[in-house]
Amino acid sequence: MKQNPRLLAVIDYQNDFVTGALSFDSASEIDEGIAHLVQTYLAQGDHVLFTYDTHGDDYLQTREGRALPVPHCNPKESGWRLYGKTQEQCCETCANSQIHTVCKGTFGIAPEDVIALGRELPDLQEILVVGVVTNMCVISNAILLQAQWPEAQITVDAALCRGFDQSLHEKALDVMESLQMQVIHR
Repeated sequence: MKQNPRLLAVIDYQNDFVTGALSFDSASEIDEGIAHLVQTYLAQGDHVLFTYDTHGDDYLQTREGRALPVPHCNPKESGWRLYGKTQEQCCETCANSQIHTVCKGTFGIAPEDVIALGRELPDLQEILVVGVVTNMCVISNAILLQAQWPEAQITVDAALCRGFDQSLHEKALDVMESLQMQVIHR
């Protein structure tokens, strides 16, 4: 096991955000870049976290579902799966102990799941965050990761994050910078 491994956090890069219920045009543009990073991190002995936005049949009765009444990311449907080449990278290495997955029922990872991940990876020094949607799930999870690993360098790759609203994407990047995260490729 590599000492002081790094973590690549791939946030919600699922079919429903790229080609499905909540898709937006620019989401598909980051697939090759994310897939390449996954391959690189795994080859270097580092870790990759995939978060999955996950909602059940009762989604429309939840607080989020009432505010955003578009059913999405149900694990019974293909929209829940990772997208494109990123999915291929995950599937080729599914048994790999370097890959971690978290299903989350709202924007951020549940506290108990962040704590469990912290126990699995106590010595992280660097965390790179990519994925969708920048102003919702990316920012929420970047903050939770920073809270779990307060001494780790949190970096957000703006070129590999997307949001359905460019203005909110930029504002979220500004907020993450203000929280002492490094935002690169802006």
